Amino acid sequence: MAGAPPQTIHRRKLGFWMCVALVVGNMIGSGVFLLPRDLAPLGWNSVYGWLVTIAGTLCLVTVLTRLARGRADSCGPFSYPAAAFGQGVGFVVAWSYWISIWVTNATLAVAVVRNLAFLAPGLADPALGASIAIGVVWLFTLVNCLGVRTAGSVQVLTVLLKLLPLGGAILVAVWLLGRGETALAPHGSVPIDLAGINAAGTFTLFAMLGFESAMAAGERVENADRTVPRATIWGTAITGLIYLLACSAVTLMLPAAAIADSQAPFALFFGELVSPQAGALVALFAAIAALGAINGFVLLQGELPLSLVRSRLLPAWLGAENRREAPYRIHIFSSALATILILLNYSRGLADLFQFMVLVTTSVTIIFYVAGALAALRLAANGQIETSATFVAIALAGLVYSLWALYGAGIEASLWSIGMTLVGLPLYLIMRLAKRPSRAPAANPASSPESAA
Repeated sequence: MAGAPPQTIHRRKLGFWMCVALVVGNMIGSGVFLLPRDLAPLGWNSVYGWLVTIAGTLCLVTVLTRLARGRADSCGPFSYPAAAFGQGVGFVVAWSYWISIWVTNATLAVAVVRNLAFLAPGLADPALGASIAIGVVWLFTLVNCLGVRTAGSVQVLTVLLKLLPLGGAILVAVWLLGRGETALAPHGSVPIDLAGINAAGTFTLFAMLGFESAMAAGERVENADRTVPRATIWGTAITGLIYLLACSAVTLMLPAAAIADSQAPFALFFGELVSPQAGALVALFAAIAALGAINGFVLLQGELPLSLVRSRLLPAWLGAENRREAPYRIHIFSSALATILILLNYSRGLADLFQFMVLVTTSVTIIFYVAGALAALRLAANGQIETSATFVAIALAGLVYSLWALYGAGIEASLWSIGMTLVGLPLYLIMRLAKRPSRAPAANPASSPESAA
């Protein structure tokens, strides 16, 4: 159990554009297409929430890409905190991040069904919707078991498709506002206050989750020290701008009550402002967006535990790879957990299930962000990374932002995230005990029966 498999030199790796597609594709999943339903009651608070979220995320990107220097070819959620606080903390953070991945897959699978329910209302039935969501998870588990290059090609294709409705929403908004055919909701229609911005910031952070995807898959990236930081920065900046413009257009150009009653707000936007046929097409593209994000996160759900296996912090048998260099046992185990989560919560209904999983995913992922900011501050204080007063200020801002977002997730989601994280501690202790060398005294050759003979 304690023995780790030999380090594998992977031949199938991700290049720069596949890494950008991984970052953008994992960020642009269900969030931007479904969040207007939750943001519409907040009015212009949602815009300020987006601005706070984008600024906070860019602070975290700055911190984590600095930590990636010299560690980019490893698994960031484990190696970054481990470098500052030791393997124990690294394991806890990586374990929590792995949990966030398969919870995200369950969330995105529900999002796929929510968008398809716009085309086929019968899918809104909780039991049927849960069954289809589970099928989606296992479909992309199969895709990723065919190898990282196959998953990467699927990711590039789905990213190109999912950008079409987002770019279209921005163009429609610019066209209609420019011609004076419609108007944005008045700035004071909903009071602007800290509570509203805080609520918006919690939901919008879910849409930004995934910017660290290239860092988590560092072992599979070609020329990782150069590729991972560049792909992360470019992917995050592009996605943040698209989110701000496209999601705000939907939130502020439609009646809040209509958005709140819609299973697919973007489809409603195009159906009302362009044509019903366009609305149906956008619902299909939104489902494709969530499918692409599932593909990317399923890739990560295999890579992160594999890093722990190689550090002898998970059983070696779990890290077995097939002939396409895919950790198939980890994929099966992770997807089984996502399936269980869907089954345990499907009775909430599609809309409530999605909102609950958004909060759980956000709170679990934030553990990595908090640990990353703290690791950067400690390594900077010890002189182990290059630093400056500006960098320290950015790291502190990223830490404050992460704690603020964790608070905003609420008590129920936070308890779920803490509980699932603590489950990993007994496993860590067992693996540590298994790694300890035997301290039994060596036999004295002079007194052994063989020497006496």
